[in-house]
Amino acid sequence: MLPSAASYRESPPEYLLEVSHFICNTRFEDLPPAVVDRARRLIADLLGIVTAGNQSDELKAFASTYLEGSSTGASWVIGTKHRASARDAGFLNGIASTWHDFDEGSTIAYSHPGSQTIPAAFAAAQALGISGRDLLLAIVMGYEACARVGMASKMRVSVHPHGTTGTIGSAVAIARMKGFDEARMRQVINVAATMAMTTNRQAMLDEATVRNMYSGHSALAGATAVQLVQAGFTGQRDGIGFTYGTVIADGFDPQRYVSGLGRDWLILQGYFKLHPSGRYSHAAIDALESALATVPGGKLDIDQIERIDVRAFQMAALLAGTNITTSFGAKFSIPFALATILVHGRSAVECFDLDAVRNPRVQALVAKIDVREEPAYTKAYPGRQICDLAIHLRDGSAVRGRCEVMKGEPANPHRAEDVEKKYFDLMSPVWGADRARKLYDAILALEEVADMREFADRYAL
Repeated sequence: MLPSAASYRESPPEYLLEVSHFICNTRFEDLPPAVVDRARRLIADLLGIVTAGNQSDELKAFASTYLEGSSTGASWVIGTKHRASARDAGFLNGIASTWHDFDEGSTIAYSHPGSQTIPAAFAAAQALGISGRDLLLAIVMGYEACARVGMASKMRVSVHPHGTTGTIGSAVAIARMKGFDEARMRQVINVAATMAMTTNRQAMLDEATVRNMYSGHSALAGATAVQLVQAGFTGQRDGIGFTYGTVIADGFDPQRYVSGLGRDWLILQGYFKLHPSGRYSHAAIDALESALATVPGGKLDIDQIERIDVRAFQMAALLAGTNITTSFGAKFSIPFALATILVHGRSAVECFDLDAVRNPRVQALVAKIDVREEPAYTKAYPGRQICDLAIHLRDGSAVRGRCEVMKGEPANPHRAEDVEKKYFDLMSPVWGADRARKLYDAILALEEVADMREFADRYAL
C-alpha cells in the first residue's frame, strides 16, 4: 500500500532538507572569492555565446514569431534589440546558449550547469530588479543544485544532459531571488525535477537542431516550476530521487548529492570551451595540438596526409561521423573538427559553419580520419580523458599527439586571457568593441550593481 500524500509531505528526504537549508540560508558573504569570480566569468562567457547564437537565421526567425503578440518586458533577448518577459527571454537565450556548442560545462556533473541555469536567472534578475549580489548568489545556488544531480546520478549514455538537471538549476536560482523559504524551495526542487525532458543523444548525432531547444526548456520549465509552487502546486516527495534514480538515470546517490555541500564548490570544477564543438571532441583537438607542436612552424601540408587515426574513450568515440552535411552536425564530429582546424589553422565559429562544411578540402580530409574506442581509455574516464592521435604522411612518417586531461578541466585550466579573448571575439561584432568592453567590465563588478533592471537599461543594445 502506498503512503498517503500527506505522509509524503510530512517526511521529506534528509538530503532535500539539507540542500534546501543550504540554498535558502547561504549569504553572498559566505561565498569564497573564487566562487564569486567564477560566477561573474560564467555570465560574461555566456553573454558572448548567447549573442553569437542569437545571430543565427533560425533563431532570428523563431524569435520574431515567438514574440509576436507577446507583452514586452525588461529582460534582454541577448545580442538583439528585443526585450521580453523573463520567461520568454530565458527560453530564447537558453536555446541560443547551446547553438554553437560553445558553452561551459562540467565533466564531473555530466552536464552544462551554466547554460542551463544562467539564461533563466539573468532574465529574471532584470525583470525583478534585484541586485547584482543577489543574482550572483542565485546563480551559484542554482549551479550547485543541478550540477550535484548529475554528479550523484548514473546518467544513461543515451540521455542528453541538456534539459534534464537544468530545470532544477533554473528553478532554484529564480526561487532564491524571490526569497522562497525552505519548505517552498523543496517544493520547487521536486516540481522542477519532474519536469526534466527525456532527451536523447541520438538527436545530436542525427544533426537535429531541436537538440538546442533542450536548454531553452530548462529555463522555461524552471520559471514555470516557480510559478506553479507560488500558485499552490505541489511536487512529489522526492522528485530528484525518483526521476534520476529510475526514469532518466540508472541510480541516484543522495549522500553523494550533499557530500561537501558548501565546501566543495562544483562551480569551480567546470570547464570553459575554446572550440565551438562537442566537449568530447576537445580531447582529439588537444591531441592534434600536441602533435602539431612537434612540427616546425606548427603546420602540416594537408595534401601529404594519408590518414589520421584517433583512439579515445567511449564518449569521444561516439563522435566518429564522417557524413557531415550541416553546420550543427559539424560540431559533433571529431573527423570534421580535426579536418577544419587543419585546413583553416584555427577553430573559430565560422570554421564550423555551412561554408566550412561545403569546403571540398575539409571534406576530403574528413574521409581520411578514423575514430575508434580504446576500452582502456573508457575505463580511465572521467578522471582522465585520454586520446591518442597519429597523422600518417605519404612519405611513411607519422606525427603523433596525446591528450591525458582535456584543456579547460580543473587539472588543466585555460589561461584567463584566452577565455576573455573568446568573449570579445563573440561580442564585439554585434555590440561594438566599446560597448562590449563596458559590459565586460560591468559584469566583472556585478556585485556593485544595485538594480539589474537599471543595469539592463544602461547596457542594452
